[in-house]
Amino acid sequence: MSISINKQQFKFYLWVGFAYLLLWLFLDLVNYTGPLHAEIFNNIWRFVYIVPVNFIFFEFTIPFIKRERKNLFYNILLFLLAVWVQLMLGSYGMYAWRYIGVQFHIYTALLTFSTRSHAISAQAAYGVMSIFFFGIIKHIYDYRKLKEATQLLRIEKQEAELNYLKSQTNPHFLFNTLNNIYSLSRDKSDLAPESILRLSKILRFMLYETSGEFISVEQELEIINDYIELEKMRYDNSLRINFKNEIEDLKQPLPPLLLIPLVENAFKHGVSETRNQPFVDILLSVNKQQLLFVIKNSTENSDGEKSVKENIGLSNLRRQLVLLYKEYNLSVQQYETVFTATLKINLASHV
Repeated sequence: MSISINKQQFKFYLWVGFAYLLLWLFLDLVNYTGPLHAEIFNNIWRFVYIVPVNFIFFEFTIPFIKRERKNLFYNILLFLLAVWVQLMLGSYGMYAWRYIGVQFHIYTALLTFSTRSHAISAQAAYGVMSIFFFGIIKHIYDYRKLKEATQLLRIEKQEAELNYLKSQTNPHFLFNTLNNIYSLSRDKSDLAPESILRLSKILRFMLYETSGEFISVEQELEIINDYIELEKMRYDNSLRINFKNEIEDLKQPLPPLLLIPLVENAFKHGVSETRNQPFVDILLSVNKQQLLFVIKNSTENSDGEKSVKENIGLSNLRRQLVLLYKEYNLSVQQYETVFTATLKINLASHV
């Protein structure tokens, strides 16, 4: 069975070992027992031992023990045995490593001990404490890595869902527009060629400008105007459209086609079903990163205020807002002959 060593992970243990070396070097200097260079070389010699010992214990021994087995009691026995071995390595092993260093004149014996047990106990303080030090740091490190991975997974999931919602919105938008052109063509209207030209402009925008995370408010305004002009071709002069905008910065970033579903809804489910005096009133205000988009459109008579059944465009928009912003409000109201949709967004609250 081949054993692979993660170089990045081992580098992490080297850094932890270096921090542990500095900690003990500081403690040794506080409790000065010998020359500085001797203290430094002694701690480096210890460092060479504790890093691989702890690396093997936490990266190979513990994962091996945590493997799922039929008998849980077997895992418990393995864990107790592994802890005992690690404690022996942290005490007797450290003592043996010190002895080797002394024999090769690498480690300077700054202290003398009356018995071997005293010498082992002194080395155990360094070795056993390293297990707890490495264990705590590794736990914090793994927790941070897990948190980052979870955050990344959440972001990727949100991006996938946003892309899915966009993939639904764009064909839905295209389908409705093609229906409009079909109506003009069926009536043999002279406006059909112009409507196809405007549609090609919209499609070009959707293909090449909406793939990024943001577009400017100016671009969103342009696509809304193109869509309105395309819709106006279906109606006579009885249709009244009032589009007012109050925008502080035309370069203000905005998710692409965020407002189009509300405009599309006003025409498809409002104006197209209104027999007398159809109208669409639109207000777009962007000031100090506060967006206000109000759209009112005519509807057929209904008995007072009633609940609104949201179509796919509004449902998708609502879900996109959940994924994109922390502070927003989308409200729709149906009155006797008027449908109102109000969207408020704090653009600075983009997630």
